[in-house]
Amino acid sequence: MEPRMSNPAMVLPEAMEGFQMLQAAVDGAGMPAKTMGLVHLRASQINGCSVCLEAGECSAQAMGEAPERVFSVANWRQASCFSDAERAALALTEAVTRLGDNPDGVPDEVWEEAARHYDEKGLAALILSIGITNVYNRLNVTTRQVAGTWS
Repeated sequence: MEPRMSNPAMVLPEAMEGFQMLQAAVDGAGMPAKTMGLVHLRASQINGCSVCLEAGECSAQAMGEAPERVFSVANWRQASCFSDAERAALALTEAVTRLGDNPDGVPDEVWEEAARHYDEKGLAALILSIGITNVYNRLNVTTRQVAGTWS
């Protein structure tokens, strides 16, 4: 498969700078890196972004994430290897990524469970991270970027 075009964030480097600044703010919020990695993987799975899945899996390995946890993200509800806080983050990820699937957007019970585990700063970091991942997913899938090569 050939990409349709270069990644739009590379065509407009100022856009990439903005993404990097936003990511730096999220990274500085104090959320567990492994939780944020799981969130990135789940949104990327839902959106079918092979570029972000490959990058997320490599990042998880580099952080020392257990392979069974990486492989179980798609089936997190049935897997026993995730904490309640991670499950809340993954549920929020699915709700935010699939906004059009629910007439209420993010259901109250999903929000309340996430808010039970994360303070306002943590929730802000989660929501922004989910949003950033969804943007990257949409750029990559739309332009048919190829995993293993990023242009």
